[in-house]
Amino acid sequence: MNQQATTPDEWPGKRIGLPAEGPRSIGRFGRRLVALSIDWGFAVVVSIAFFDYDAFATLGIFVAAQVVLLITANGSFGHLITGMRVVPVTGGMLGVWRPLVRTILMALVIPAVIWDVDQRGMHDRLAGTLLVRR
Repeated sequence: MNQQATTPDEWPGKRIGLPAEGPRSIGRFGRRLVALSIDWGFAVVVSIAFFDYDAFATLGIFVAAQVVLLITANGSFGHLITGMRVVPVTGGMLGVWRPLVRTILMALVIPAVIWDVDQRGMHDRLAGTLLVRR
């Protein structure tokens, strides 16, 4: 599942042409976890304020914020605060379908916790996206 690089000359993203560190390098687990916590925290606060902390409302707010912010800013609040952004593997614009597919799969949880050797979640692989550092 979560395979780590075994030699110093291997790093997450090398197989797809990304640098080991700095801009356009793969966003690592720590940053991802902090970003997810920020985004979920935002959804919880809005849910408490307007929906009496309803679980489905919280998830809906999380999904809506992810989709809207990915389409408009290439990253959620958490991504932007932690210095990351979502980009298509093939380059170009993210469009609308990639944020939708990525977010729906992430909301299902399982695809987001299955990673490849490049530390890309299955939700990113299926949507054709990368979470990289800015």
